[in-house]
Amino acid sequence: MNDFPPDARPETKTVHVPRPVIEGSSPISMPIYQTSGFVFDDPALMAESMGRPDGAYVYGRYSNPTVRALEEAVAGLEGGTAAIATGSGMGAINLVLLGLLKPGDHLVAQRSLYGGTAAMLNELVGRFGFTVTYVPENDPAALRAAVRPETRLVYLETISNPMTLVADLPGMCQVARELGILSVVDNTFATPLLGRPFEHGADVVLHSTTKYLSGHTDVVGGIAVFADAGLYEKVWHFAIELGASADPFAAWLTLRGLQTLALRMERHCSNAHLLATRLAGHPAVTAVHWPGLPSHPSYELAGKLLSGFGGVFSFDLAGGREAGERFMKSVRLALLAPSLGGVETLVLHPATTSHRALSAEELRRSGIGEGTVRIAVGIEHPEDLWADVAQALA
Repeated sequence: MNDFPPDARPETKTVHVPRPVIEGSSPISMPIYQTSGFVFDDPALMAESMGRPDGAYVYGRYSNPTVRALEEAVAGLEGGTAAIATGSGMGAINLVLLGLLKPGDHLVAQRSLYGGTAAMLNELVGRFGFTVTYVPENDPAALRAAVRPETRLVYLETISNPMTLVADLPGMCQVARELGILSVVDNTFATPLLGRPFEHGADVVLHSTTKYLSGHTDVVGGIAVFADAGLYEKVWHFAIELGASADPFAAWLTLRGLQTLALRMERHCSNAHLLATRLAGHPAVTAVHWPGLPSHPSYELAGKLLSGFGGVFSFDLAGGREAGERFMKSVRLALLAPSLGGVETLVLHPATTSHRALSAEELRRSGIGEGTVRIAVGIEHPEDLWADVAQALA
């Protein structure tokens, strides 16, 4: 496997992903080990390996060389100890929540959340008797006040979906650590290149690898990265029983996409800056929610914590839902589709798609309006993107 110099930067690590050594040499590109299992000569070694996350490869649900290469690559990028790749981003979220919580436990989550996460938290409350308290993402005092004796976990997003609020990771993670509760951070919007949750005290970092890490809208996957080896091993044992394992081919595609992450993120961020700035001055737009704008409530915090403001933002149209639907029907270059983080620009209406499971009150509390449109900015020429957006608004 790779032996990086200790001061290798993330941009370099994305290019030099782990690869196996085979009889003194190694392939330039990580191979796909498309097999469901592995053959042993030694029964004792097989039995031992089935109980260890670092043991010999046994069965695809336990581990796979291609999948492990992805886990090592992302763990290295995030600065974590180890990682578990899953079949989807929600698979990673559920793996961590179900692997760390038990019925009756209490968790604290930020108010502005991805709709799938919010819906799953509601499901856990009804199905398993968990309790959840929601607090602002930038209020450590509110977190401290919300903690109970049965609180086990705080759940945050580095940059929230879709309102792009930036969590006060240093403040929130410090409170969690002081009170002996775990902090879990979804770093999907920021990627390891823009946000570094472990450096601010996080215990677990999550990604939907479907998004920026793979980057080409041809993968569904997720990953959970752990700061502590003991916590990783605890969740790994649950993971092999849960069965949310990543597929080797999807892992290979993600590794291939990961190698261009740094270049893509530069273009995503610069294109988002141009669109957000121009939309902020457009008469049809009442608000733009991008942390790179001085008008955004997270602007100062984002400048301190992030090395870039991201490629996704939302904006509110003056005409409400009718204006939003008209806009999405009128774009020609941008595509009306779910997900984000690919090379193409995508738009959607959060209230009826990604956050459709939220009640009217939950949508209001999250800041999502009837005229809110989310745009995941791709890597096309920025002037072509603006021309498309402008004609759709017109």
